[in-house]
Amino acid sequence: MVDLVIRSRRVVTAGGVGPASVHVAAGLIADVAGWDEVPAGAPVHDAGDLVVMPGLVDSHVHVNEPGRAEWEGFTSATRAAAAGGITTIVDMPLNSIPATTTVPALEQKLAAAEGNCWVDVGFHGGVVPGNLAELEPLCRRGVLGFKCFLVESGVDEFGHVGEAELAPALDLLGDAGAPLLVHAELEGPITRAAAEILGASPYRYLTYLRSRPPDAEDQAIAMLIGLARPRRARVHVVHCASAGALELLVAARQEGVPIGAETCPHYLHLSAEQVPDGATEYKCAPPIREADNRERLWDGVTGGVLDMVVSDHSPCTPALKRREVGDFMAAWGGIASLQLTLPVVWTEMRRRGVPLERLVDWMCAAPAALVGLGRRKGALARGLDADLCIWDPDASFEVSGVRLEHRSPLTPYDGETLHGRVDTTIVRGQVVYSRGRHRGAPAGGFVLRS
Repeated sequence: MVDLVIRSRRVVTAGGVGPASVHVAAGLIADVAGWDEVPAGAPVHDAGDLVVMPGLVDSHVHVNEPGRAEWEGFTSATRAAAAGGITTIVDMPLNSIPATTTVPALEQKLAAAEGNCWVDVGFHGGVVPGNLAELEPLCRRGVLGFKCFLVESGVDEFGHVGEAELAPALDLLGDAGAPLLVHAELEGPITRAAAEILGASPYRYLTYLRSRPPDAEDQAIAMLIGLARPRRARVHVVHCASAGALELLVAARQEGVPIGAETCPHYLHLSAEQVPDGATEYKCAPPIREADNRERLWDGVTGGVLDMVVSDHSPCTPALKRREVGDFMAAWGGIASLQLTLPVVWTEMRRRGVPLERLVDWMCAAPAALVGLGRRKGALARGLDADLCIWDPDASFEVSGVRLEHRSPLTPYDGETLHGRVDTTIVRGQVVYSRGRHRGAPAGGFVLRS
């Protein structure tokens, strides 16, 4: 029995973009058939010429609950995801209290999320000093990957690690088949930069940009390649912002080193030249770099060097952004953008003439594969979860921060005109968002490592 048929003249499948119908039964995709192949009596959602594609998978989201739910919580984050066509998010292990570095901490995460999720949610664990013995139990309990920092994370609960801690962690994670996600900046170049900017105005964006030089990323990635070379564990560089690292990644791939990388919408859309002084909503780490660097990152994405584009949604309270004083050096670093990931990236793709189907590769299939969900998420194919995003690539809208669903209204996209309006989001066959409204009750569940 087919519960629902979704059809459109623009359905994105492995074969390209064209007329098709997606048949849903018991929360799964029962078939992807011709546009007019509708079983008798089956309800039909006819999307006309809107794009029908897999729901987005965002493997890099900071929810911060429990402990800092005033920064972001499961209800607000997953409502924002649903409004943005995202059907699965994976929560990062830090900024919540406790950080997800032990099984009891993960249990607190699960309890906080239970019944409050509008989309499916998975969880990353953390690699911090002294928790090597916790990694295997966290794998058994279901975390999808592990995150670590090579520099201070910004919160006391999540310490950073070096080569001495990473080597045994990678050996263990290689056996478990779990990826290690790394914030790749090294302290040495940042310390040297601090001496060079001594006395510079903290209200100028250039001061902050100079404080986190590209060398910090490039040297960190070179170190990670050396660690990964003799090992089976997949190392994944999160939020790559330095185009200088691309050549290192290409060379490592040619050697067969198991290392990949992602970038984020803000690095592909914004540039340092357009950041006003005092506009701390633009602060993130690594920083948004120059326009030339942005263009080279686009080359990395379209050329397959950067595997995926995910949000790194990292909000905080407005007070921590210090917007009223505009102090970049004191402000919290993180971009609030979860609901806008699709339109920000599509706006740039549209401008550059990049084909629509590439978006599915970068924002659905690749993040799902990274966290071991490729057999459930990230494509429109028989047997996968019936997670769909229906959207209008031709519609434009003006961003209003106060109308976004995630908790923080402060976003660098406020006032921008973007293309790509989400019409309907379906999670495992259930409509959770349609035409500007959330529907029914939270329908999301947990996606855990089997």
